[in-house]
Amino acid sequence: MPPEAENSSASLHWRALEGLYGSAPVNHLFESRLEVVSEGLARIHFDVTPSCFHAAGAAHGTIYFKMLDDAAFYAANTLVTDRFLLTTSFNLFFSRPIHQGRIIAEGRWVSGRRRVLVAESRLIDEAGEEVGRGTGTFQRSRIALSSLDGYNAGLRAALDPSGD
Repeated sequence: MPPEAENSSASLHWRALEGLYGSAPVNHLFESRLEVVSEGLARIHFDVTPSCFHAAGAAHGTIYFKMLDDAAFYAANTLVTDRFLLTTSFNLFFSRPIHQGRIIAEGRWVSGRRRVLVAESRLIDEAGEEVGRGTGTFQRSRIALSSLDGYNAGLRAALDPSGD
């Protein structure tokens, strides 16, 4: 990233979203990390371990949903700087089982900026194969991003990366 872009308002918003993701208690249950790449593009890096498996030895469908929803949600929320979005619907497609390893969920904003936003996401396994895909709709909530501790912590970290 060019130095002049590091503290742009968009970049600060993206780092704050990464802080918000990291602060969610549910994300402490999984080895995962959000990377906001650019406006409308977010990636979740996720390690699938046996603790995520169903009885037949592959990742449970909840894991697919979590990764796909999170990636699409954060891709959409890059375009909304004042409000937390809510998932209003999500459709997902399972392409193949996930057995173990690093998965990347890549979310992309598709359309909408005002009231309802649409984003899609896909899961890519370590071999580069798509293992799942989803599309969601997201709507602005009444929750101000600035009221959320994780968002503010991410913003503070972006403004002072040395931690001072």
